[in-house]
Amino acid sequence: MSTKTLIIGAGGVGNVVAFKCAMNADTFGEITLASRTKSKCDAIAANVETKVGVKIHTAQVDADSVEELVELIRQVDADIVINVALPYQDLTIMDACAACQVDYLDTANYEHPDEAKFEYKEQWARDQLFREQGIMGLLGSGFDPGVTNVFVAYAQKHYFDEIHTIDILDCNAGDHGYPFATNFNPEINLREVSAKGRYWENGKWIETEPMEIKQVWDYPEVGPKDSYLLYHEEMESLVKNIKGLKRIRFFMTFGESYLTHMKVLENVGMLGIEPVEHQGQQIIPIEFLKTLLPDPASLGPRTKGKTNIGIVAHGIKEGKERTIYIYQISDHEKCYEEVMSQAVSYTTGVPAMIGAKLMLEKKWYETGVHNMEEFDPDPFMEELNVQGLPWKVMELESPSDLRVDK
Repeated sequence: MSTKTLIIGAGGVGNVVAFKCAMNADTFGEITLASRTKSKCDAIAANVETKVGVKIHTAQVDADSVEELVELIRQVDADIVINVALPYQDLTIMDACAACQVDYLDTANYEHPDEAKFEYKEQWARDQLFREQGIMGLLGSGFDPGVTNVFVAYAQKHYFDEIHTIDILDCNAGDHGYPFATNFNPEINLREVSAKGRYWENGKWIETEPMEIKQVWDYPEVGPKDSYLLYHEEMESLVKNIKGLKRIRFFMTFGESYLTHMKVLENVGMLGIEPVEHQGQQIIPIEFLKTLLPDPASLGPRTKGKTNIGIVAHGIKEGKERTIYIYQISDHEKCYEEVMSQAVSYTTGVPAMIGAKLMLEKKWYETGVHNMEEFDPDPFMEELNVQGLPWKVMELESPSDLRVDK
């Protein structure tokens, strides 16, 4: 009996997932792509059929409605649901999967619509429900979170007896030509970047002001880039699952133009998430801003340059200190040539497909709700090389070797 795959979400990442599932049709079988706007699904399906020769079904669904989701999942008779909709919708999609006893995967943890906060708490709370229903939920199967978690697990398995410090490094050196645009959902991106930073050290979380800590890292094939400490969700699960960890931080690159635009928008209130009255109507500033900014899915044909995302892990192996850098470099133009999306969407969508592939093949499978680092990293690392995200390992003298501003 053929596998039935349901993808929910038709943005840039949904486009990549649809393409890559179609390229692995032997595993994913009959594929359906659904979102609130069916015309977006139809456009992606047409491109996939033209370039890959695989037909994808499309459907309309409101991912905020458990009832609509349940109806669609049953109509499709899905074996797995790949959630690449908005993080606000994680819980409704998880609940619909539980009601239908269907496996679930997402790329980003739940965000509260009315609060600039994201955490795994409410998704982890569904672990018992998923176990009772005999299904699996895989959380954060993107790049960061996702591949970075697997990099840590791979380092733990092959290079260390104990990891003490981790720095997650996310560099996007792409240029799309716009004065200001975001590489994924503007509302999610701007909320994430403008929030206070946090890192974990010696058993506790330490909070910083937004963009307070800057370091300059020299990224292979990219060069030195200003990198800012942010809070990022994979740290929450890695702190829980990597024993012996003493510190973990996350850094992301930003150019001066991006930061200046963002600061001005913040100062005039355009990043606000509370409703304001405008000419007799209630509007949410950041949602209005989203309508003014370029659609991230439209950046693909314009974007040039590379991404470099990886981890620097330091710890002990056979009584001696050791530092390992595991990283992956993608080229925006090559990604667009393959799947008509830029590298930020590509590096999120390919790991989503790989996670789902391993679940369907039962190479990664355990009932309940799980994070990426809980599974054997080797099958995933092998798939990265096969599916378009080849990675490298570099031995360093110390955790600060890549830093220019030591």
